[in-house]
Amino acid sequence: MKFFVDTADTAEIAELAETGLLDGVTTNPSLIHKSGRDFMEVTREICDLVDGPVSAEVVALDHEGMMREAEILRKIADNVCIKVPLTIDGLKTCKKLTGDGTMVNVTLCFSANQALLAAKAGATFISPFIGRHDDNGFDGVQVIEDIRLIYDNYAFETEILAASIRHPIHLLQCAKIGADVATMPPAVIKGLFKHVLTDKGIEGFLADWAKTGQTI
Repeated sequence: MKFFVDTADTAEIAELAETGLLDGVTTNPSLIHKSGRDFMEVTREICDLVDGPVSAEVVALDHEGMMREAEILRKIADNVCIKVPLTIDGLKTCKKLTGDGTMVNVTLCFSANQALLAAKAGATFISPFIGRHDDNGFDGVQVIEDIRLIYDNYAFETEILAASIRHPIHLLQCAKIGADVATMPPAVIKGLFKHVLTDKGIEGFLADWAKTGQTI
């Protein structure tokens, strides 16, 4: 499973990239707004921090506008992945861009049928939102499972990018189902390292080591 971080905070990205566990980055207009920085500038900086895909989202709603914005965005760096919404115009844009060899992340997916359409449009990634689904009384993880089954049935190459992951249990469930990618806020990724027994074990080992009076 690939790990993407869902943020536009370059300090957080740099810290996680140093672990060697980060495979890419996803951003969106809300995250760019939260960063308080220039969109093009922060996207370029993020692309320099990671070798993997960096999702940069268009904001136009019509095909022509999306293509115009995508043309600007994909010139930022070779690892830019154009992010488009799951609409008719978004999938039309997806088809055109992937046909030209550009990576495309189709976002705001909330059903397996939508994911099927995105795969037929040649999407590089499909981003089903788990947390937002759960917030509205639906089972977000079940959608991931349905998409996995459909993609396997027809050997689609589109990668399932589980998004809106709120906690480690979401990640565990997605990994068991076979999601190709998980994109998570920095806090969720850091939380994966934590376990009370790991902390307790370290404390015990250090206490016993101190009693030996030795150094390495």
